Amino acid sequence: MHIANSSSALASSADVAGRTRRQISAHLLPFLFALYIINYVDRTSVAYAALGMTSDLGFSDRVFGLGAGIFFISYVALQIPGAMLAEHWSARRLISAVMVSWGSLTALTGLVHNAPQLYAARLLLGAAEAAFFPGVIVYLSHWFSREDRGKATGYFMSAIPLSQALASPLAGWIVGHSFFGLQGWRWLFILEGAPAVILGGVAYFYLNDRPSEADWLTPSGQQWIEQKLETERLATPHAMPVGEALRSPVVLLLSAAAFLNYFVGYGFYFWFPTMLKRHSSLSDAGVGLVGVIPYLAMFVAMLLSGWHSDKRMERRWHSAIPMFIAGVGALATIADPHALPVTVLFFTMLACSNAFLPVFWALPTSLLSRSAAAASVGLINAVASAAGFAGPYLLGYLSTRTGSFASGMVCVAVAAMLCVLLMLCVPKSAPPQTS
Repeated sequence: MHIANSSSALASSADVAGRTRRQISAHLLPFLFALYIINYVDRTSVAYAALGMTSDLGFSDRVFGLGAGIFFISYVALQIPGAMLAEHWSARRLISAVMVSWGSLTALTGLVHNAPQLYAARLLLGAAEAAFFPGVIVYLSHWFSREDRGKATGYFMSAIPLSQALASPLAGWIVGHSFFGLQGWRWLFILEGAPAVILGGVAYFYLNDRPSEADWLTPSGQQWIEQKLETERLATPHAMPVGEALRSPVVLLLSAAAFLNYFVGYGFYFWFPTMLKRHSSLSDAGVGLVGVIPYLAMFVAMLLSGWHSDKRMERRWHSAIPMFIAGVGALATIADPHALPVTVLFFTMLACSNAFLPVFWALPTSLLSRSAAAASVGLINAVASAAGFAGPYLLGYLSTRTGSFASGMVCVAVAAMLCVLLMLCVPKSAPPQTS
């Protein structure tokens, strides 16, 4: 009888665990996924706006590269405060506030007439968006156990390529048309800012900060996930103070690797439409349609990477291999193939750098205590996001100086290979803390 009761209790506990994990995933991930789509569409809308903006306003590649990259100066500055606010204040309120702010500023970018105005608009937009990503990464750690965090992060971050796949054909079409006396690229900013304002208001009412506040979970489900997360927190092998975390060699190594990945990624995001157009004879609308292909491949690669990494419980090689593929793709673009399918293939290989992200961002919240992880996520993303300035600006500067993106692609390839080496130096597990 005792054995039967024990078996029944275990089965009941397993039922609660399975049901709770499914409920959390179904309730949070699609909504956060939609928010990140809007976030990335607004952040990178300037890449497709450039197809019309640069000629209408007389911007060189160097001016546009600075305009795209200057976003990250203010974005970097507010990363750590944003992550800490999500941990110690309210992720729900933080996400709602920043979405309304950045949506409004994206729409206002459609009113710029010169380079200083573009720089100011992008700088303010960076400040508005800064807290969103680190806030969500910390937020996921409040809801998903270690065994589910890679998949959850992968699902969330797969919004990056899907945002571009969805926005690319629409943006290419809008930029090529004028409405009510305004150029298409101005309408692009205005139309893409509005959804962030609307969903920011929805987020305030839809999200909950902690499982204990979620009335859509059963009491047994709330208790199970809270106990699960608390057990993992107490078992964290490297529960260091925040100050020590920010000086940790592992955290600094992760920061350097993330910088190199973002250098590759943002160089691609902001210059891909322009490079594709110069490599081909496509119209703006054609660039938008063909541009979907690398992003769809990136979407699949990110989901597979997060899923397979969780299945194997391995992070280093799952981060390194996509960067190696991207490095080879960057070098291959220098050959300037005349066949469009070959060109798209090389750009698709370069786009695979993003399969690094879901695996990589599962590391800090798995290796560190909650407070240390929150600060570390902010630090890592701040250092990495500095590459969002360096990558687009350097590619634009070199293109202006040399008349070609070849030298910029060499820099991208070198960054990708260095990232591979750094990820293979990351410890498989956190070393025990010494007293």
